[in-house]
Amino acid sequence: MRAATSAVTFDSDGVALLGVLHLPEGEGPHPVAVLCHGFPGNERNFDLAQSLRRAGYAALVFHYRGSWGVGGHWSWANALDDVARVLRAVREEAFAAAHRLDPGRLAVFGHSFGGFAALMTAAGDPGVAATVSVSGFDFGTVARRLDPAGRRAYVEAFDADLLPLRGTSGEALVGEMEAAGERWSLAALAPSFAGRPVLLIGTGLDPVTPAEVHHRPLVSAFAGARLQHDEWPTDHALSDRRAELAATVRDFLDRAIGGTAPVPEGVSGGLAEGV
Repeated sequence: MRAATSAVTFDSDGVALLGVLHLPEGEGPHPVAVLCHGFPGNERNFDLAQSLRRAGYAALVFHYRGSWGVGGHWSWANALDDVARVLRAVREEAFAAAHRLDPGRLAVFGHSFGGFAALMTAAGDPGVAATVSVSGFDFGTVARRLDPAGRRAYVEAFDADLLPLRGTSGEALVGEMEAAGERWSLAALAPSFAGRPVLLIGTGLDPVTPAEVHHRPLVSAFAGARLQHDEWPTDHALSDRRAELAATVRDFLDRAIGGTAPVPEGVSGGLAEGV
């Protein structure tokens, strides 16, 4: 039962989502963490996946519809559906058995848009045992505060990041955010997380998700959760805090769902084609 790195796919509304599963050494069954990247996904958190694998977690990184060569069209709603589908799929009996996973110890991690998606999806899925949001983007709060100048700025910012995406535009993405409005407010999810383990990490030097807008109000709202929260003076990608981020996430998950014996450094496994 050696460590392995395997290409996996998941069907989401007829589109095959591409993923990479980092499986630790040992018979398992292993707790599993699904890692959700942001928009457009330049930071995909493979360093966290490797860190979690060394701590005994199976870690899955995947792409949403319409992103990074995956078929279909990108939209916020499609990506939310994709996260929900993947979280269900890793708990399906055949998949869990084939990859030595423990469906009862499932965590979801997300960064930026991924943090929003992690919280939105876990709120409606009590089978998610632990949730992590890092630099989470609160769409409901942004939509509520949009003025004409801010709207133009978001359209331009989204347009600038469309190269790895297909089937959308900055105008369409802002319009979708406006149409959702308060339905996509993260603070409104707080009752669904009462008594559940949640880790929130804010980034204090971050113009994309400034902590005073996207992080601190959420910390107050989630007081009824089993909440751990930090705010670090770093940028949106946590560029100078990656090792600390990995350790913090790993320690949080150890307390929330429990890892297994660490995998020794140097253990190799089968590599997926192209990885």
